[in-house]
Amino acid sequence: MKHSLFEVWVFLASSPLLWLTVTLLAYFGATWLYRRCGATPFLIPVMTATIVIIAVLLVTDTPYPTYFEGAKFVHFLIGPATVALAVPLYSQWERLKRMWLPISVALVVGSVTAILSGMGIAWALGGSHETVLSLAPRSATMPIAMAVAERIGGLPSLAAVGVAITGVGGAIVARGLLNLSRIDDPAVRGFAVGITAHAVGTARALQVNETAGAFSALAMGLNGIATALLMPLILKLLQWMQP
Repeated sequence: MKHSLFEVWVFLASSPLLWLTVTLLAYFGATWLYRRCGATPFLIPVMTATIVIIAVLLVTDTPYPTYFEGAKFVHFLIGPATVALAVPLYSQWERLKRMWLPISVALVVGSVTAILSGMGIAWALGGSHETVLSLAPRSATMPIAMAVAERIGGLPSLAAVGVAITGVGGAIVARGLLNLSRIDDPAVRGFAVGITAHAVGTARALQVNETAGAFSALAMGLNGIATALLMPLILKLLQWMQP
């Protein structure tokens, strides 16, 4: 009987449907818990579902490549979901044309601050040169951050971890910090969240307000481009300033 159950588990574990189902159930369960607890930022679905899936993989001793093979359909949907963010953004087009100057200034300041703060924190904690470079693009979206980190001599895998922690942390603390700063404009709130917390922050902003979500999506996209362009310039400047 035990042997039969083991064979059934091996068959299910190798089936793409199993891990896709686990992913969906984990996210739906996390969403239910999030709403049940009053939408507290400490239980945002992305973080809770990720913890559940990691626990399942550890308990079942399932390697990540096996899981990813089953859940890659969800990964495929990231592209269409990102493109779909243009829909709420289009509704804000007239306002975007009026705000191009403050948006441009905020983008440059936010992107440079994110890069330097990531490098500074890693350096202050005694991180290696490779670690410092890996965490520099932490506020960009994950594909861009991983590519930038690899290009400048960092570790793409470490960059991915930094991006994930930054996104979850930003989504948790953003509302409190923005309220403390008495920033009420949804566009400003959304843009700030998008620059710092990329996709996770954007998902959170969309749940709160459509305008905030639109400007967060804009900031996320622009900051990815800005990070890729500014990173080499900042490294050159830092090298020039060294004695």
